[in-house]
Amino acid sequence: MAIQLSKGQRIDLTKTNPGLTRAVIGLGWDTNKYNGGESFDLDASAFLADHQNRCQQDQDFVFYNQLEHPSGSVIHTGDNRTGEGDGDDEQLIVEFSKIPSTVDRIGIAVTIHDAELRKQNFGQVSNAFVRLVNEETNEELLRYDLGEDFSIETAVVVCELYRHNNEWKFNAIGSGFSGGLAALCKNYGLEV
Repeated sequence: MAIQLSKGQRIDLTKTNPGLTRAVIGLGWDTNKYNGGESFDLDASAFLADHQNRCQQDQDFVFYNQLEHPSGSVIHTGDNRTGEGDGDDEQLIVEFSKIPSTVDRIGIAVTIHDAELRKQNFGQVSNAFVRLVNEETNEELLRYDLGEDFSIETAVVVCELYRHNNEWKFNAIGSGFSGGLAALCKNYGLEV
């Protein structure tokens, strides 16, 4: 049975699950019914950052236009442009043994594509969640439901995986940003 986390909670991943080598990070959401004339396109991404929470190079940003980190440690399984259906809308696969030693944390985020142009924000999104699954056993280890705390934000750092004493941990963050993907990239030291 998966552990249900609340905002701000942290939990061991690799120490309490010694067989965990590859994890699937599934992200899902629904959009509230509204008549804005445009469909929602939410996008998952990962920022592989150093101890100062900065990406060292553009390739440390994994998203729909760059589906794999050069190390093979983080793979985006593809862009879902509608979010239709149940379950995960987008997934990232993390292979812990391939994460470069210079990477101390992996920020997992969701942004709304063309949010400003389409006049969309996370106040119009509901049932957002992240879950972490052991890829080998298909066992869901943890889940974090984001709740309805957002209004004008166009990007959300959902969670992060971080290294502590050579073990990996999970932090349920749920922190919103205005300014979409550009603001998020700037937060991690990247220029758009």
